[in-house]
Amino acid sequence: MPTAEQLQYHPGLFDVNEQFALFDALQVEIPWTQTHITLFGKTHPTPRLTAWHGDPHCIYTYSGVVNQPLPWTPSLLTIKTRIESLTPGATFNCVLLNFYRDGSDKMGWHSDDEKELGPNPCIASVSFGSTRRFDFKHKTEANNKFSIHLESGSLLLMQGDMQHHWLHQIPAQKRISTPRINLTFRHILVPE
Repeated sequence: MPTAEQLQYHPGLFDVNEQFALFDALQVEIPWTQTHITLFGKTHPTPRLTAWHGDPHCIYTYSGVVNQPLPWTPSLLTIKTRIESLTPGATFNCVLLNFYRDGSDKMGWHSDDEKELGPNPCIASVSFGSTRRFDFKHKTEANNKFSIHLESGSLLLMQGDMQHHWLHQIPAQKRISTPRINLTFRHILVPE
């Protein structure tokens, strides 16, 4: 299991009224798109909608997709301010948003270890809407696996050397029929 320095879960960071208000605002404010990724020579639509917002220099590439940042919205700044109050020393200059329309939408195994994030990034993951299972597995210890159920209004912090040792995913959960919005706040290093 990760240490408390690597992984922290804070349920109920946003109360129920805030959860509903922010979920509704994000649906309207964010220009959601469906990108495409190429795996093994075949191009597929990503199984979720996404958006990338942040400071102007925060260009981010993952899964072969180059993301130019859109400006911060009022709701994103509200959420950013709240989570930065819980992460002394950590500031965030960008956010990747994922809209899971129902339980068929998912995200495969990966680590947030792109070079733009630096050697030991702090990733602050906020969830609104449906509770979804978030799986972890160790990169070298095959039987070292566990899951957390990310509730609406919660914050999950992954930091330190977490991305060096662990993969994570949001698996499909076909019985879930309601949507979820997830925001992963990051700090992109300024190019020199």
